[in-house]
Amino acid sequence: MKGFFPHSATTRDITVRVSVSYLPEQSEPGKGRWFWAYHIRIENGGAKAVQLVSREWVISDGRGASHEVQGEGVVGEQPVIEPGGAFDYVSGCPLTTPTGHMEGRYHMVGADGSVFPVAIPRFPLVAPAAG
Repeated sequence: MKGFFPHSATTRDITVRVSVSYLPEQSEPGKGRWFWAYHIRIENGGAKAVQLVSREWVISDGRGASHEVQGEGVVGEQPVIEPGGAFDYVSGCPLTTPTGHMEGRYHMVGADGSVFPVAIPRFPLVAPAAG
């Protein structure tokens, strides 16, 4: 399974795995638009349930410009991930350059009410070379 999710990071028994796919059918390089989908799996290797309450992303393009995105939950949910369980979701990212990268963190609430950050590994966004 590791091969399918080439990027991973573990924080306090929570592992975040990422795979990314370039979507040529949603990209228009001639108009300066490239689009990727990323699939994230969050695995709870700990002994207690955790809830994902918010996220922070830093998205950087090939020119070095970056912007931050913050919000509650992921894909409209604030999932509770049981011990030994996992939560998967797919989202997308457009850029105005054919390369870039993303990284960030989730904020989790533990069973004891503590809030702690979980790292999202940095992963590249790279469109295949044209022609």
